[in-house]
Amino acid sequence: MNGTRRAFLGTAAGLAAVGLASTATTAHAAESGRHHDPRCRRRIPRGGIGMHLYTMRSVLETDFEGTLERLADIGYATVGVSGRYGRNATQIRQVLDDVGLKAVLEHVGYTTVAGAGLQQAITDVHTLGGKWVVVPSLPSAMHTPAGYREAAAAMNRAGKAARESGLGPVLFHNHDADHRVVEGEVLYDILLNETDPEYVGFELDVYWAAKGGADPRRLFVDEGPRFPALHVKDMAANGDFADVGSGVLDFAEMFETAHRGGVRQWLVEHDSPKDPFATALNSYRHLSRLRY
Repeated sequence: MNGTRRAFLGTAAGLAAVGLASTATTAHAAESGRHHDPRCRRRIPRGGIGMHLYTMRSVLETDFEGTLERLADIGYATVGVSGRYGRNATQIRQVLDDVGLKAVLEHVGYTTVAGAGLQQAITDVHTLGGKWVVVPSLPSAMHTPAGYREAAAAMNRAGKAARESGLGPVLFHNHDADHRVVEGEVLYDILLNETDPEYVGFELDVYWAAKGGADPRRLFVDEGPRFPALHVKDMAANGDFADVGSGVLDFAEMFETAHRGGVRQWLVEHDSPKDPFATALNSYRHLSRLRY
């Protein structure tokens, strides 16, 4: 099994906009300058590069054990669990142990986290060996300030239960719609402002943050260590998904402030890869070589 891991994310709220060639050139020059600067030595820690398994869903369906083994062989240290593929938490943990991977979190639907299924979700994350229960999205009917305030209260309660069980805070995973202004309020800001940092954190998807107009660098600085995990997802010039390192997001610049956001896990994700294993290899290579 291969054993190198590192890296992390990048920002480009405006970089993907049509016609910003000069901005892209300037960003590239700045990144190149950093990479030639001998002081620029920060790397993602060993064990920090993971794969969010939603990326690999098509091959997990047909070869669960073999897919996880190949991820470990590429060099991945951790995974974010998304889907069970007919297995329970104990069976997934056994396969992960066998191939040398560690689950760090699991995506669990909002209605489960906010309802009677929370305790089982907490138990399952413990069984998986993970740290965080993650809410992947909110129901579309809740995409109002009132809905986000309801979700903030529910996640505070769930996060308190998770912490009392020995897990970390419940995390929220964003999409671009979470960064919209509705009735004069930024929806994501409601969650930031109305959740208790002890009980609720964030798994920041940097692609969707950039797509929605948010700046991960600013979030890391302004909000402090509330972002223990990231989805590192790149953006093609036309706004589509891209393998990490092949798109327009400036991960070196973005990661410069990641330590202030408390980032511990850089989880690769691609929502619609043509070849999941090629995406996994390309993305791992970029993150493992990245200096910032």
